[in-house]
Amino acid sequence: MADKEKGILNHEGVAFNLSSAGKPFGAVAILQLAQQGKVKLSDTVGTYLKGYAEDIAEQVTIHHLLSGTSGLNTPDEDVQRIFQSREEVHEYYEQWARQSKLVAAPGTPTNHSGAEVTIPAQIVEAVAGKTYWDYVQENIFGHCGMTGTAFYTRPQWLTDEHIAHPYMTLADGSQVDAVRNLDKGSPYPYELGKNPGRSFIDAPGDGGFATAPDLVRFAHALGDGTLLDRPYAELLTGAKIPHADAQDGQPAPAYPSFGAYSMPVHIVNGQWVFGRGGANPGVGANWTIYPYTGWVGVILGNCDDLPLQEMADQELQAVTGPR
Repeated sequence: MADKEKGILNHEGVAFNLSSAGKPFGAVAILQLAQQGKVKLSDTVGTYLKGYAEDIAEQVTIHHLLSGTSGLNTPDEDVQRIFQSREEVHEYYEQWARQSKLVAAPGTPTNHSGAEVTIPAQIVEAVAGKTYWDYVQENIFGHCGMTGTAFYTRPQWLTDEHIAHPYMTLADGSQVDAVRNLDKGSPYPYELGKNPGRSFIDAPGDGGFATAPDLVRFAHALGDGTLLDRPYAELLTGAKIPHADAQDGQPAPAYPSFGAYSMPVHIVNGQWVFGRGGANPGVGANWTIYPYTGWVGVILGNCDDLPLQEMADQELQAVTGPR
């Protein structure tokens, strides 16, 4: 169900929250500007933005940010805060990113520093002269014909029948509509206390909502020159940093895995596989591009018990063959 209260079923025209699966939109935006000669990937943060610590401004480059090798550490977000406007969200994340600290030499792989998403979005805004949300809406979603995809606000989430509501599991095992119950938070340790509905709009550089067919349109537009010329499209998905066999207590990747720009890429049974997943309380999303065969896989869900990884693994084997 997209909305149990209103009896609305999920279908292909329903937009789901993407969480981290929307982060590559920011990398595409930067590469569009690079293709136009408006930014260089070797430029440092201070080339475009003020208010950052001197070592960050002078040493951390756009390439470091997009490849996840900035060496930055960003403070935890205030997951209890209930935002009330786009302006409030914009101001909060602008200041939050500026509290980042350089804790390792630039070029060092970083563990999902939030600033690596927020700072490129700020650079897009500085260069393009409009909000990140508006830039992506016009130059990515608009160019691809992604008519059901947008950075929807909480009021739209509550009233638009084409947006799936997130069903969050509580400590007692019950599920609630997160966007209608902002006082409730997730009990899971890795996202303790979070509720995606508290954000009035997703942070610049992150999230957004998309339908499954729209994500297929995005994938095709990456491959046919609609969004990026071929060299820049290949730059987006080109392997930058090999992932370690195991890190942060996580098991080793099943296949050779590398960091590209805002997404992991893998070599599976002799072919490249690109994609990005995302999760939040009541939110699960995964899109995968199989460039050698032309297949695109999309999995979108709006509940916590979605077996996202298992489904993605089954899809991978169906397209590329068993290990």
